[in-house]
Amino acid sequence: MALDNQENSQKDHEERFLKAFEEYSDALFRHAFLRISDRERAIDVVHDTFAKVWTYVRNGHEIKSYRPFLYKVLNNLIIDEYRKAKEASLDALMESEGVDEGSFNELSEDTVKSLVATLDGRKAFDLLVEIPDTYREVLVLRFVDELGPKEISELIEESENVISVRLFRGLKLLKTLITKQEEAMERKRLAKKAS
Repeated sequence: MALDNQENSQKDHEERFLKAFEEYSDALFRHAFLRISDRERAIDVVHDTFAKVWTYVRNGHEIKSYRPFLYKVLNNLIIDEYRKAKEASLDALMESEGVDEGSFNELSEDTVKSLVATLDGRKAFDLLVEIPDTYREVLVLRFVDELGPKEISELIEESENVISVRLFRGLKLLKTLITKQEEAMERKRLAKKAS
């Protein structure tokens, strides 16, 4: 009897895992691709995410809510990807000739990946890289991945209030950048028209 219950429980876990795979794999891929900007690496990272979660489930652990758990594992793997890329860039930089201290400032900027989808049109998309990562992360999770503040809160282990503040400040920064860009474009247009 206990064996039947254990088999039923395992079958239930497997069904929930397969349902989560079907439901979230595309969204996880989009998120990974936005963060990594490399289709093949994004596919690999999503595959690794599901492999890790499957191992976790097979080891008898229960997952109450798959969506935030999957995003948490995915984000940890993406952070590992950034570290690998940064280490590889640093190694290549050290091996090349003519390394000076100024090169290290460029190195950290080179690790910032461009985003591939829009939040509020093309202007916002282009300007996201200029926003501090703290705000960019929550904006992408909220408006691209369509996670709610509670899910984001669980994912990055901050309170919902902190998430709300970051969303507000991030949107405010983005709006300021868009306004500045539009004003600069208008000045260029007027200058071109005057000449």
